[in-house]
Amino acid sequence: MKKFVLAISILLLGCIAYVACILFYSNTKVTNEKSFVYIPTNSNYKDLLQILTDSNFIKDINSFDNMAHRLNFVDVKPGRYQIKSGMGNYSLVNMFKGGKQVPVKLVINKLRTQGDIIRKISSQLEADSASLYQLFNDTAFLCQNEISAPQLQALIMPDTYQFYWNTEPSKILAKIIKNYKKFWTEERKAKAQKLNLSPVDIITIASIVEEETNYADDKLKIASTYLNRLHIGMPLQADPTVKFAVNDFTIKRVLTKHTQTISPYNTYMNKGLPPGPICTPSRASIDAVLNAPKTDYLYFCADENLNGKSNFASTYAEHQGNAKRYQAALNARNIMR
Repeated sequence: MKKFVLAISILLLGCIAYVACILFYSNTKVTNEKSFVYIPTNSNYKDLLQILTDSNFIKDINSFDNMAHRLNFVDVKPGRYQIKSGMGNYSLVNMFKGGKQVPVKLVINKLRTQGDIIRKISSQLEADSASLYQLFNDTAFLCQNEISAPQLQALIMPDTYQFYWNTEPSKILAKIIKNYKKFWTEERKAKAQKLNLSPVDIITIASIVEEETNYADDKLKIASTYLNRLHIGMPLQADPTVKFAVNDFTIKRVLTKHTQTISPYNTYMNKGLPPGPICTPSRASIDAVLNAPKTDYLYFCADENLNGKSNFASTYAEHQGNAKRYQAALNARNIMR
C-alpha cells in the first residue's frame, strides 16, 4: 500500500512538474530587451506562427502552439510585441491574446518635405507611404482642417509622439494635429493676430528662420527682418526657400542661377510668403516670430567668421559691406556652391 501511494505521489509530482514546465518554462531565446515581432493587420493565427518561427525568438514553436490551443487563442490582434528573455508559453500566449503590444515612440524633428514626413512615419509604423500620401493630399481631409496640401506640414509639430504600431493613418494625423492645436494657446493666437498673420503664416516664417540659424538671439532678429519685409511689401529673398525650390539643401552659396528658378517657393521671384512651410520648425523658432522685437532691419547676411551667426543692417549700403566680407570669406575657403 505504501509503495502504491508513493508511486501515485511521484506520478502526480511528475504531472505537476510537466504542467509547470509547459506553462512557465522559458521558451524564448532573445539577447536584448529590444526584441520585437510585428503582427500586420488582418493576420491570422497561422500567420502568427510563421512570424514567430521566422523571428527565431521562440525555442519550441510546437509547445507554444499547444498552449495556444489550450487557452483558446484564435483571434490574432495586430501590433508590435516585445519578446522578453525568460517568457514562458503562458505569458507569450496571453500577451498576444490580450493584444498587449508595446507602443512606438515616434520622434519628429526638423523635416523638410512632405516625402520626408511620410518616410519618417511609415518607417516606424505600419501605415505605408501610399496610404499616408493619399491622406496628405485628400481634399476632404484638407478642407476639414482648412488648409492646402503645402500647408499641411505646418500642423506637424516636432515632438515625441506615442502610437501603437498599427494605428490607422487618419488617427496618426489626428493625434499630431491635436498636439498642434494644444500648442496654439489663446496667447499665441492673439500675438499672431496682432501681426495680422494666421498660425500657418507664422509657422511658414518660422520654418525659414529655422533654416537660417540655430542661435536664439539671431532667430528673433531674423524673424523681425522678415516681418519688416512683409510689412512694406518687399520680397523676402530668403535663401532657404531657394534651396527648397531647387530641392538641394547642400547649397552653401546661393547663386543667380538658383534665384532665377521658377517656383512658387522662390521668394526672390515672388513677393509674400511661400505656399507653405519649408520644414517643420521648432517651438523656439515659432515663438521667435511671435515675439520678434521691433527693429528697422531689412537685411541680414551670414557673419564673415562663418560661425553660424548673422550681421544685420537697416540700409542696403550697410548690407553690401556685410555681404562683401561674407563673400570674401567664402572665396578664401574656396566655397563656390
